[in-house]
Amino acid sequence: MIYLDLLIGFLEVGFFSFGGAYAAIPLIRDVVMAHGWLDDEMLSYMIAISESTPGPIMVNMATYVGSLKGGVLGAIIATSAVVLPAFFIIILIMVMLKKLLQNAIVKAALSGLKPCIIGIILATGLLMIIKNCKITATGSFDLLTLCLTAAIAVLYFGSRKLMKKGLSPIMLICISAIVGIVAYGI
Repeated sequence: MIYLDLLIGFLEVGFFSFGGAYAAIPLIRDVVMAHGWLDDEMLSYMIAISESTPGPIMVNMATYVGSLKGGVLGAIIATSAVVLPAFFIIILIMVMLKKLLQNAIVKAALSGLKPCIIGIILATGLLMIIKNCKITATGSFDLLTLCLTAAIAVLYFGSRKLMKKGLSPIMLICISAIVGIVAYGI
């Protein structure tokens, strides 16, 4: 019976969670409290843990509650139930988009959006670099952080030039972590 409750409860969360994970927290709270799976304090802890672990909050919360109430099978059922509605909605949208992408007006609109998206990503990246390289107390730049950022940028763009493909984001993150550990940990 717990497995059916987990399936129905988290399908409800998956189907009716609009506005992202933070908007879904009240719905998850209602489902969890209605079934008596967690008390308020435990739910608060679980939300904090779900926010601090990698992955979407809804998936983390479903996995945690499912595991707590039904073991490994409960975790699989709850996680699958919370993800399945979005999965099917995305497939439906992709089928519809495939037809829409043939439309000249839609193609033109998407072509016009590409430079905007590139600009937003570039501006965000530059803002992050400036904020992370600045020492807030003195207002000057941290020379080591600035040099490491430049070295990683040279590595990335140099690899794109040499290999015609560039480093994968995962490889770049791993290299950056190792460089950070060596530079700041030693």
